[in-house]
Amino acid sequence: MTAAPTTAGVLVDRYGRIARDLRVSLTDKCNLRCTYCMPAEGLPWLAGPQLLTDQEIVRLVRVAVQRLGVTEVRFTGGEPLIRPGLVGIVAAVAALTPRPRISLTTNGLGLDRLAPALRDAGLDRVNVSLDTLDATRFAALTRRDRLGDVLAGLAGAAAAGLTPVKVNSVLMRGVNDDEAPALLRFALDHGYELRFIEQMPLDAQHGWDRATMVTADEILASLAAEFPLTADPAARGAAPAETWLVDGGPARVGVIGSVTRPFCGDCDRTRLTADGQIRNCLFATEESDLRGALRAGADDTELARRWQAATVVKRAGHGIDDPTFLQPVRPMSAIGG
Repeated sequence: MTAAPTTAGVLVDRYGRIARDLRVSLTDKCNLRCTYCMPAEGLPWLAGPQLLTDQEIVRLVRVAVQRLGVTEVRFTGGEPLIRPGLVGIVAAVAALTPRPRISLTTNGLGLDRLAPALRDAGLDRVNVSLDTLDATRFAALTRRDRLGDVLAGLAGAAAAGLTPVKVNSVLMRGVNDDEAPALLRFALDHGYELRFIEQMPLDAQHGWDRATMVTADEILASLAAEFPLTADPAARGAAPAETWLVDGGPARVGVIGSVTRPFCGDCDRTRLTADGQIRNCLFATEESDLRGALRAGADDTELARRWQAATVVKRAGHGIDDPTFLQPVRPMSAIGG
């Protein structure tokens, strides 16, 4: 299929998909060392001058919202809560007209302290990563003994009204794959919305192995052994999660089967890395530089044009099942979720 001409006011690719959901990485650093994400010693972090400034982030988000039709903005990392200017960035984005819906994906460390300020700045809701309820497993998985802080962060987000509070869980075979029912029971008891995510080939060590990945079907079978599940009648739209009603509803549980149940055909996401690169797919092997153009004096029209050009060439799918698939050089912590 040949590339379609760019369309004013939207980010559209050659397959007609329109990107309205922007994921913005605020840093590649993280205060956990999850075994499926990075080595114990961490990674070579981006140098300060390589990172977008707070003002540059807000400007690029403004271009996306006011010139390119973006309606959802999610801040990610690394760990976004360690970005010193986070509250101010959220406030500036919340002040845009039209105002996008603003969310945050976090590991939850320190969220109990920051939640009220983030709510007052304009944050709408949060996603918190939590893969186990066992303190010993948590310490082994993250190389930090911080489970209590994550649980406090979840409670703090709910108390601040950053709802719905969503919990993201990755199950790993032989590590925590027996915890699916317990995690769902925990979420139901606290009023959180649980999302299981298939482990993806985005680890810094490039050690991902599909044969050891816990699949969406396996997750659902484990849940169905203890909970009555029925397919959610609500339209999924471009949401990455397939959802099921638990015991007839209204509570729901979701599974994001990025590998075995890809949803590329409905993808509406575009990504901005902490160093100002546009990624039109989480698994893209190429990026488009906006930081260089911005710092060279490009106006908003030129920045929007470059963003549209980066979107047009988006591939039909991530291609994980293709024998020629290459894992991105950047790990998840450097890309942003």
